[in-house]
Amino acid sequence: MATWTREICETNGIHIHYLRTGGAKDPVVLLHGLMGSGACWTPLARALEGEFDVIMPDARGHGDSSAPHHGYRYDDHASDVVGLLRGLSLSRPVLLGHSMGGMTAAVVARRGAGLLRGLILVDPTFLSPERQREVHESDVADQHRQALGFQKSDLVAQARARHPRRSPELIELQAEARLKTHMGAFDVLTPPNPDYRDVVRAIEVPSLLVLGDKSPVVTLEMGAELRRLNPRVRIEQVKDAGHGLPFEQPERLGEVVLSFLRELPS
Repeated sequence: MATWTREICETNGIHIHYLRTGGAKDPVVLLHGLMGSGACWTPLARALEGEFDVIMPDARGHGDSSAPHHGYRYDDHASDVVGLLRGLSLSRPVLLGHSMGGMTAAVVARRGAGLLRGLILVDPTFLSPERQREVHESDVADQHRQALGFQKSDLVAQARARHPRRSPELIELQAEARLKTHMGAFDVLTPPNPDYRDVVRAIEVPSLLVLGDKSPVVTLEMGAELRRLNPRVRIEQVKDAGHGLPFEQPERLGEVVLSFLRELPS
């Protein structure tokens, strides 16, 4: 990570902070989930940086990016990503997103086939209207408000107890990211989300949907439905992984992602 750069891109009236591995290679942009940051992609970026220029932005309200008072819906996040791609003059990058970042990546892909070379969705937040309401009415935001009062060491200790298989490095990165997540960021949970079926139908680039076999979000059955809606979507299932797949199986995710990227037409 010593050779990676930290930079700022101005777009949509805000600053988007990002990490970049660099080099004259094809670009891959990694979008994190709610309460994450670009740095939380460190293990995957290490797996990709030998062959790709990896860009890891912090979404608005997260990490070291601006936290405006409003503008946290998926269309806002997607506009920030499009602004970043244009601001950095990235020519047809591959976009990869997990959870909130997965839905954001899909919305970006819907906006125009010419923007991207490929799309990778890692258990994106493709939720039914009922599930959206459940999540919105849950105590997830209140839990975060309480967490903001903790020390990083407290969050690390809690996460180690809850996720004994996750690497100490990732647990530290996630704790740092959590403490830098503003409460406004939780507005993304306000229904309605974009209709994921409409979004997937409109995607015109080769796409990979990566699912954990224990995920309560996008099940294999849902994946099969999405493939029927759009035959460009390929599905890869990772064993022993839930919604936190990038943190539970980072090595396996790296293998799956590299395999897809190497097969993409230039």
